[in-house]
Amino acid sequence: MVFSRAIKIAPSILSADFADFGREIQAVEAEGADWVHVDVMDGHFVPNLTFGPPAVAAFRKHVKTVMDVHLMIAPVDPYIEAFAEAGADIITAHVEAGPHIHRTLQAIRATGKKAGVALNPGTPAEAVAHVLDLTDLICVMTVNPGFGGQKFIDMTAKIRTLRAMIGDRPVHIEIDGGVTTETAPLVARAGADVLVAGSAVFKGGSVANPAPYGANIRAIRQAADLAANARLA
Repeated sequence: MVFSRAIKIAPSILSADFADFGREIQAVEAEGADWVHVDVMDGHFVPNLTFGPPAVAAFRKHVKTVMDVHLMIAPVDPYIEAFAEAGADIITAHVEAGPHIHRTLQAIRATGKKAGVALNPGTPAEAVAHVLDLTDLICVMTVNPGFGGQKFIDMTAKIRTLRAMIGDRPVHIEIDGGVTTETAPLVARAGADVLVAGSAVFKGGSVANPAPYGANIRAIRQAADLAANARLA
């Protein structure tokens, strides 16, 4: 993975057809997805259950881009190696999931994977101030984690704070929750470069008719690019 601050769209397969994940992944990649986002939930840290390492390993066979695995689980450390072996390129853990985020990030990097840290809406940017040099990605939750399709929570002030804290470090700012053509410009203008989108990508399309996936991805990217370019101008 070559680091770039260009806008990247990462469809969340939580919004895909659960009976046809392989072809859904292939379809969104063919239609322009930059990354594929996999939401792992345990029914404990968040009120939902989704995927374990065997499912992630099955997805890996179809992902040709970057598999971005977001662990919404607690405890997280005992499962890092399993998700690394399943083929994750990036493993993101929540700062709220345990008392030792520094150790967690060390453990992720020890597997050879990129390390991400996620912040819930109620968690301040300063919670990651002392682990920035162990971090490849900061995931800013713009919904409370656990379900897809929720309404966007404005975290632009937090994003701007993180963007300033990161400085020249090669750290992505990822946004997860409620990303649409309306909200993408807000977060891109604040400094985000990876946009996770579920229903906003998959709406209106299917494996049999994937063209809407591409139209949705292009619309989100265009809206975000315009805002990001305005920020840099």
